[in-house]
Amino acid sequence: MAIPTRKERDRADRGRAIVAAARELAEAEGWDAVTTRRLSAKIEYSQPVLYSHFAGKDAIMAAAAIEGCAELAETLREAREKGGDAHQAMAALARAYVDFADEKPALYEAIFTLPTELKFGGPDTPQPLKDAFAELLAIVGPVAGGRDVETLTETFWAALHGIVTLDRNGRHRPRQREARLALLVDQFAQGTAD
Repeated sequence: MAIPTRKERDRADRGRAIVAAARELAEAEGWDAVTTRRLSAKIEYSQPVLYSHFAGKDAIMAAAAIEGCAELAETLREAREKGGDAHQAMAALARAYVDFADEKPALYEAIFTLPTELKFGGPDTPQPLKDAFAELLAIVGPVAGGRDVETLTETFWAALHGIVTLDRNGRHRPRQREARLALLVDQFAQGTAD
């Protein structure tokens, strides 16, 4: 493997700085506040430099989403591995998922809510997206009981996303989140040995 030149390393560092600044600004003020003008001022590079890395805000947001999926995958893996038996591991993963969404709302929004060109489950799906789904698959697989594990995993994921989204938008009773998570896990983990 070739050793990256200093110029390539500097370019990669600038790209990471752009994404980091966008994430910081989005978490503080929302994605609407993320503009190339504000980013260029924040990282002290001209707008043309930003455009030499990313086609625009959507591309920056997609890069943040990919980075966020890598972080989510790691968060879910850690929760799954610490969880204990299948039911406990599923509960730990569900808790880690909603905590991630609560702690990084703008990043979660970039990954799962805002329109992007990123596709989960396609032939050109970026690896971090596949890794995040693989962690969900790893937790649902043991409880699939002969059912289509990928569809069951997508359903579990949809339920978690629904809880996050409805809670965030004030559509659920706030004090019932833990009960909703426990019910979801109980329904999916039925039949596992505790």
